[in-house]
Amino acid sequence: MANVEARIKVKGKHYEISVNLDEALKIKNGKGDIKSALQSPQIYHDLKKATAVPQSDLQTAFNTTDIYEIAKHIIEKGEVQKTQEFRDEEHEKRIKQVVNLIVKNATDQFGRPYTEERIKSATKEIHFNFDSRPIEKQMIELVSRLKEIIPIKIETKRIKLTIPAQYTGHVYGKIQEYKENEEWLANGNLQVVLSIPAGLVLDFYEKINSMTHGSVQSEEINSG
Repeated sequence: MANVEARIKVKGKHYEISVNLDEALKIKNGKGDIKSALQSPQIYHDLKKATAVPQSDLQTAFNTTDIYEIAKHIIEKGEVQKTQEFRDEEHEKRIKQVVNLIVKNATDQFGRPYTEERIKSATKEIHFNFDSRPIEKQMIELVSRLKEIIPIKIETKRIKLTIPAQYTGHVYGKIQEYKENEEWLANGNLQVVLSIPAGLVLDFYEKINSMTHGSVQSEEINSG
């Protein structure tokens, strides 16, 4: 993978390094090795002009002069440039993930599944704009748009959650797109009824249980 620039601004000054994109992204995700990622053991104010940073500036900005420690901080907390090729690959991957979610969850008016090719064709027809939002949100929006041109429906499951008061702030934003109704209980707990695409239920439970340490009470509600 190509070498790119990673940068951060600290106390009004720019700090830049040259990194291997693959290795730098591993570090962003809590893995990787900084010595493999850093292409040159030097911190710059301006990488293109090769304006190296004095030791005094490093100490002031990062409270250390250790090049590798600083480089890791820049990668983790700053911005890692991405090549156009990488952005294109990520975009195509996101499209495939959203389309695959729809193929797994959607049927036509007769209950027959759609093919990947048909969903892709319909998506192009409505000129849907994929972006960096979570694929679940984009799937829901895309299905809503696809209904304009093809008969499509998503199998959903209705579930009722009771969320302990101490976790409502963490969880509230995660349930908004699926929420049918909510009720705040006298003890501060939140009770909600959600309608979730069937193929997303297990992943949703995993995320919610992780955020609440498994303390959420849940039950499936029969429709009709």
